[in-house]
Amino acid sequence: MDVSYEWLKELVDVPVSPEELADKVSRTGIEVDSVTHPDAGLKKIVVGKVLSLADHPDSDHLHVAQVDVGEEAPLQIVCGAPNIAAGQTVIVALPNSWVGGHTKIKKSKMRGVESNGMICALQELGFSDSVSPKAYSAGIYVFNEAIAPGTDALEALGMTDAILDFEITPNRADALGMRGVAWEVGATYDEKPHFKDIPVEETGKPITDLLTATVTDENDAPAYQMRVVSDVTIEESPLWLQRRLWNAGVRPVNNIVDVTNLIMLEYGQPLHAFDYDKLASHQILVRRATNGEHLTTLDGNDHELIDDDIVITDGTRPVALAGVMGGLDTEITASTKTVVIEAAKFAPVNIRRTALRYNLRSEASSRFEKGVDVGSINLALDEAARQMATLGHGAVATGTLSASAIKPEPVIVNISLARINHVLGAELTAETVTTIFKRLGFGVTEADGLFTVSIPTRRWDISIEADLIEEIARIYGYDELPSTLPTTTMTIGQFTPSQTRRRRTRKLLEGLGLTQAITYSLVAEADAPAFALEASEPTQVAWPMTNDHSTLRQNLVTGLLNAIAYNVARSQNDLALYEQGRVFLRSKDQTRPVEKEYVAGAITGLTRQKSWHEAAQAVDFYNVKGIVETLLGDYRLNEPVRYVALTDDPTLHPGQSASILLGDKRIGLIGRIHPGYAKAHSLPDTFVFELDLDALLAADRSDMTAAPAPKYPSVTRDIAIQVGIEVEHAAIEAVIWQNAGKYLQDSHLFDVYHGKNLPFGQKSMAYTLTYRRDDQTLTEDEVNAAFAKVQAALETELHAVIR
Repeated sequence: MDVSYEWLKELVDVPVSPEELADKVSRTGIEVDSVTHPDAGLKKIVVGKVLSLADHPDSDHLHVAQVDVGEEAPLQIVCGAPNIAAGQTVIVALPNSWVGGHTKIKKSKMRGVESNGMICALQELGFSDSVSPKAYSAGIYVFNEAIAPGTDALEALGMTDAILDFEITPNRADALGMRGVAWEVGATYDEKPHFKDIPVEETGKPITDLLTATVTDENDAPAYQMRVVSDVTIEESPLWLQRRLWNAGVRPVNNIVDVTNLIMLEYGQPLHAFDYDKLASHQILVRRATNGEHLTTLDGNDHELIDDDIVITDGTRPVALAGVMGGLDTEITASTKTVVIEAAKFAPVNIRRTALRYNLRSEASSRFEKGVDVGSINLALDEAARQMATLGHGAVATGTLSASAIKPEPVIVNISLARINHVLGAELTAETVTTIFKRLGFGVTEADGLFTVSIPTRRWDISIEADLIEEIARIYGYDELPSTLPTTTMTIGQFTPSQTRRRRTRKLLEGLGLTQAITYSLVAEADAPAFALEASEPTQVAWPMTNDHSTLRQNLVTGLLNAIAYNVARSQNDLALYEQGRVFLRSKDQTRPVEKEYVAGAITGLTRQKSWHEAAQAVDFYNVKGIVETLLGDYRLNEPVRYVALTDDPTLHPGQSASILLGDKRIGLIGRIHPGYAKAHSLPDTFVFELDLDALLAADRSDMTAAPAPKYPSVTRDIAIQVGIEVEHAAIEAVIWQNAGKYLQDSHLFDVYHGKNLPFGQKSMAYTLTYRRDDQTLTEDEVNAAFAKVQAALETELHAVIR
């Protein structure tokens, strides 16, 4: 919530600067994200009056204005705004002034005519389009009241104020109104707020002669109050009210609508205003919508309602979505003469669902979702009626229409001093605690260390002992509480084996050159099943914010590829990312998905940059396989890991991808992204891998043991074989190890060739076999006999030709 420092000072004495206030309030419980000074960087901007206006001699849209800026002679300024006219009071940037965007305004000539400054729109001073009045959206801003030329325009516009950005948590919705903020600041500095509650003057007809109101189910609207103001004139709000609104981030509209927003900002109580004459009948009925009913809201969108929506009707048709947005048919317009004001408390859950269902989240719905002060509903309603009558020159009807009401009663909580000190580990006195409760505006009595605390309705977040202890702690000061250690036996914390292994996995991948990424757990429905290690039903979010984040992920690769595409689009082409996180898998008979821990990586671009002595090297399948094998090797798995060619996955290249198997269980995948998939997703050549960490953690592992250096020499034999091009290296390795005997220590592929001098469909593969005995030196006959068995097996089982 944007809090105006100047408005706050009108409600409570603030003895410090905005920056000091922000720091102090942040330390007492409500974070202040930033302090903004709207006039920062602006200079020499004053109020001016257009004395005369003439057409530019060399332009059909420019005008030459003579403007009084409080100096001896008027300034000549060329202006192209379509709404400029003689007699207007406007914003003028003098020569050598600074306006928004750090732009300096100098004397210049526009098509040969001298211009000494600039007549400004609000946007040129830094106002956003969302708060600038629509009437001036395409032109300059015109003051609607007389202001002496030469007056500081920044001060007149409220830009010399400071705006504090209060980050209000859901439990502190009481601070979504300036009065609630004043109570909070007052408690912080031991200052009591001073509010001016002026009684409303009722000079119109009895309200019962004009209107009736009924609530079908009081659970939907526990409090529903109405007032009527007649004979109003719709016009632009005075400048003081516009300042209040745009400094709070709200666009001024007209004097009636602006009052509803002003009251919401001050009291935290949303209001709505209806045009009385546009109500088909003057019998207000609050009820549930019927399925299929339609309502066109103020934003011009038509909505088909369901029976979960609470609606305000004129007895027959809906005229507003309760607590969310009013209907277009009954909006306040320039022709409105009589205004019906609504103040209420609605069922929070229904309001939240309706706002989400129709994408109509608003300042009002946000407050109704979190709760409102039932003790100030009528107070806010009365003030709104008074302000509308004053600004609209109307009359308030006699009486308030009450369709349902809540009797505001304080909550009583008992707590002992001993309990407070025990929880806080402090030694606070009864006097200190009593003072804190009084600073908060709570009623309190104390006898023998037992406090009876009366909580006002404005603090509906407090109802139990723990709430009171929290209030004491934050007002007393968290930094003032003593540091204490637990008196019970302490347990030394440590990671579980699973946590240790997961952390080691991250360190290994980072050591191998990958950078950790954290991506969304929600993905588009079409992306969820891609790169999946096992089949799963999709698990969708009931109310997704966007279609791109509607389904729980079943893989980690998709998120990494999104990150790759994002970076490549910004000229970051050499990337090696990994993510360790959870995927969500569900079978048809399950309601909730099972969460599994995966790790995945995505690499693209160069693994080695070009230098004076080395050529650049792009990532390939074997770079990524080396990373995976290093990672799997660290797990010391008892069962062998196998790579089986993957040819039927539409997301992976059929000639450069494989499933990773541990025994007969698929635990991962590795490969290059399919060219079609890469093109569709604006991806370069990218290689990925994904592993099921839960399966790896559950697998049998061997302990790492140190082995002494060998005492006896090893013997090597090289063999080159010619086999069909479809024969895999893994198959050759399997034959070698099955037939080489117990003294084979290593088998290493050192050459692969296919092409000239070999028959079509054939390739040559060369291996070095290393033999060694640990108990004695191997003889030549032992090595030759073992090597001969390998040769024979290769010829018999793989039809290899020994070269």
